[in-house]
Amino acid sequence: MDTAERELLEEALRKTMTTSEPGAGLDSALADLGWPQMLAEEPDTAVPLVFRLLGETGTQAAVLNDVVLRAAGRPVGGTLPLPYAGGRWVEWARVGSPVANGLDPGLPLRRVEPGEAVPLAAGRRALGWWLLGTGRAMLALARQHVVDRQQFGRPLASFQALRHRLAEAYVALEGAEATLAAAEGDTGSLLAKAAAGRAALTTARHCQQALGGIGFTAEHALHRHVRRALVLDGLLGSTRELTREAGALLLRERRTRRLVDLRGST
Repeated sequence: MDTAERELLEEALRKTMTTSEPGAGLDSALADLGWPQMLAEEPDTAVPLVFRLLGETGTQAAVLNDVVLRAAGRPVGGTLPLPYAGGRWVEWARVGSPVANGLDPGLPLRRVEPGEAVPLAAGRRALGWWLLGTGRAMLALARQHVVDRQQFGRPLASFQALRHRLAEAYVALEGAEATLAAAEGDTGSLLAKAAAGRAALTTARHCQQALGGIGFTAEHALHRHVRRALVLDGLLGSTRELTREAGALLLRERRTRRLVDLRGST
């Protein structure tokens, strides 16, 4: 897929996500666009693009099931139990109304009994891209706010403290994207999901500070992205759990793995 084709696909996906009903409606629309075929034939293009746009648009679909099912060698289109932070297991439902899960009622997650082990690497990379898109959506909202609003006769964007917070969020997101782009295998995917989760949570904290009280209101979109980031961070291992797992791996192997081979780059 060349650059022009990718741009056309991104435009079609963004339009579909912003005009389709979240959940089953978007699942159906993505299927009509050829999501199963894209996942089978060009996963390295389809997964980052679809999941990043899910985050940027604030919508949701059950496509994580498809990514994990394909990695397990099973037919796509169904569901399966997925590990969640704290030793819990959940299912991402494909039909019916969103399930009340306490934090993000827009996600149809429901508690289930523990299931069999599933391959996690592909799902963690996909969730990393979703968290990245969610972080970028929050940063865009905060940036627009500090540009538009004034205090003491000056735009909020002119205050150094706010500039530093948003710059730190931007750097965290850029680093997470680079990590996701380089991730391969189980360890690389673990580190990439941890980096994306940490970047999204850092961005949520700084953007909330930039927006102040308005960021807590139901009328503003920020709180929905914050809740989405918190829930997605826990799926297939939270940032805290994955960081501890990476630390245990480091102690066990007594060496640091490199995500990118820099040899010969000088």
